[in-house]
Amino acid sequence: MPTKDVLTSADLTELRQSALGTADPLGIAAELAEAVEQGRLADPADTGRALTLAAEIAETRARLDAALRYADRAVRAYAESTEPDAGFARALHARILFRTGRSDEALAELTALRPLLDSQPDAAAYLSAALEAGGRTDLAEQWLTEAVETALRGRTAEPTAREAAGLLFFLLQQRHRVRRELALPHDQNDNLADRLENELFRTATTTTEPEPVERLFLPRGEFGALLARWPGSVEAYGRDWDEHRARIQRELVRLADSGRVGIGPLRGGLEGLAGHAERTGADPAGTSARAGYAAELAGRGAQLPWPPERNEACWCGSGLKYKKCCLPRARG
Repeated sequence: MPTKDVLTSADLTELRQSALGTADPLGIAAELAEAVEQGRLADPADTGRALTLAAEIAETRARLDAALRYADRAVRAYAESTEPDAGFARALHARILFRTGRSDEALAELTALRPLLDSQPDAAAYLSAALEAGGRTDLAEQWLTEAVETALRGRTAEPTAREAAGLLFFLLQQRHRVRRELALPHDQNDNLADRLENELFRTATTTTEPEPVERLFLPRGEFGALLARWPGSVEAYGRDWDEHRARIQRELVRLADSGRVGIGPLRGGLEGLAGHAERTGADPAGTSARAGYAAELAGRGAQLPWPPERNEACWCGSGLKYKKCCLPRARG
């Protein structure tokens, strides 16, 4: 994304999805920090979010000195905030502290965040990831086990998928993943995690309106990189880009014909999908990661306008007019 005078919340969402695939991601991280310093954020409340993204980019490129500077500033920006993004920023800060050899400080920061396991669904993923980065996967398993036991306390029967959706499901899912990494034997809560995931998958695949997963769209370059990295994803995403966007166009037309409004393709990216799969322990080429990532994009509002006018540029980014590109694909 070229430099802009003002960065909006939508710009930050787009950068999160695409920055790592650009030629100079570290340059984007520096631009984000400069935008904060120069007051170029449309919404000053996005300060912590912009700095957290800068820290993530720098950490991914192993520039830990820069990552720590950005993360320090992100934590200060969130101050006493209790919103979920604040917890993620602090966990990222701890993860970078681990990687720079400051393990005691990192562990103290994560210990202060531990109560979030009992209230915020995302906390299970970002706390366990930070502990694993510090070589404390055993502690992640202990914390998740205790949080699961707290969530299940007082129940006389195992929860259904509907009852467990949300906090309990994410705790069970992350605990199950961590225990696999530790090569621990299955216990009753691992079995429960498997059962709930299967129930949720069956529900998702039998619904008469399978969205947002069927609206997950990858631009041409991202789609090609996906198939190159995970050839097994062909079944979920399509044999080629033409089939991929034709599926999405047909789903959008179907939804529009059923009376739905305000719908559009959910623009994703390879690194976003890989990050979601890493956080959740799902197979990046599988149905679960695809559905979860689509839901995450929908929650962020990462939706492209649809449909364009017949003579406008097509939504898929091909550069062709809509009437010559994806409009006729719904008939295929």
